Amino acid sequence: MILCGAVVTLGAVGTVCLTQTKLNGQYETAAALADRQLSLIDYAGVDVFIQKGQTEGEFENSQVKYTWRADIAYLGIDNLYGVTLTVSWMHRNRQYKVVVESRLNGTGGTVELLAPSSTTQTSSSGG
Repeated sequence: MILCGAVVTLGAVGTVCLTQTKLNGQYETAAALADRQLSLIDYAGVDVFIQKGQTEGEFENSQVKYTWRADIAYLGIDNLYGVTLTVSWMHRNRQYKVVVESRLNGTGGTVELLAPSSTTQTSSSGG
């Protein structure tokens, strides 16, 4: 009887550990997705996301359905925005989320290339 109780207890502990490991992996995935989305917002420029009105969406190609939402606020300093990005998902009928905050420049990382100057500088040598 005691051996049977010990086996049931070990089984329950193992199940809890496996569930916790799976949840930890989902937290890790959510953090990586948040980083990826924040990098995308930074690269394209916060002002582009505001103009297009795309402040939420879903991540595709994952076993778990992850959704994201960006709350963007102008900070009143130059072109600086505060961005709060939330990635959420469901696990065992309970919602979990990862929230990250950052400060981003509104212009983004895209750079316009300027045409080369048409004036050339020549040097003369005296001899």
